[in-house]
Amino acid sequence: MRNKEHYTDYEKKNGPRLVVEVDQAKVISHRGGNATLPCKFHHESVSAGSLSHKIRIKWTKLTSDYLKEVDVFVSMGHHKKSYGSYQGRVYLQGSSANDASLVITDITLEDYGIVFPFFPRLGRYNLNFHEAQQACQDQDSIIASFDQLYDGWRSGLDWCNAGWLSDGSVQYPITNPREPCGGKNIVPGVRNYGYRDKDKGRYDVFCFTSNFK
Repeated sequence: MRNKEHYTDYEKKNGPRLVVEVDQAKVISHRGGNATLPCKFHHESVSAGSLSHKIRIKWTKLTSDYLKEVDVFVSMGHHKKSYGSYQGRVYLQGSSANDASLVITDITLEDYGIVFPFFPRLGRYNLNFHEAQQACQDQDSIIASFDQLYDGWRSGLDWCNAGWLSDGSVQYPITNPREPCGGKNIVPGVRNYGYRDKDKGRYDVFCFTSNFK
């Protein structure tokens, strides 16, 4: 479902002012499905023949720490290029001359998903790394990376039990510091136990899966 609100940006570089409009809509899809990220643009107060130059359209994705942009897709005239894991899976919708909406096909877990903690019925701290991998697979998921856990923490994930991550480290996210979870006088964040023995170490695990199946 979309609401009627939208975001408008203005840019002017040696020519008519460019107006970019992006719907502030929740885009819902599922693993293996498609998703369209809406974006349209137009020039303000242009005269005939003033738009002979080509428009360069670039889509990027922010890293989990919101400090860096990663290229996803660039288009300029007939030249188009996709990057990284998006190669062959993204293109412009192009429903009109001013449509810059991006279509992502074959949605993967890495495109969009959620992190959740898991421990077996035996109780907490009973999984070595290899068992943790299998446990996530049994839940139709994969072991979360640090970036995915960090995203979960930024979204409010708070879990006191330490769990395996895909790089072999053991960490846990705390948004509400308290005594049983490292103390209440320390700042919120992702606590890190460091890298542990994958065969002998016993912890819970953080899994990553699609929101919708």
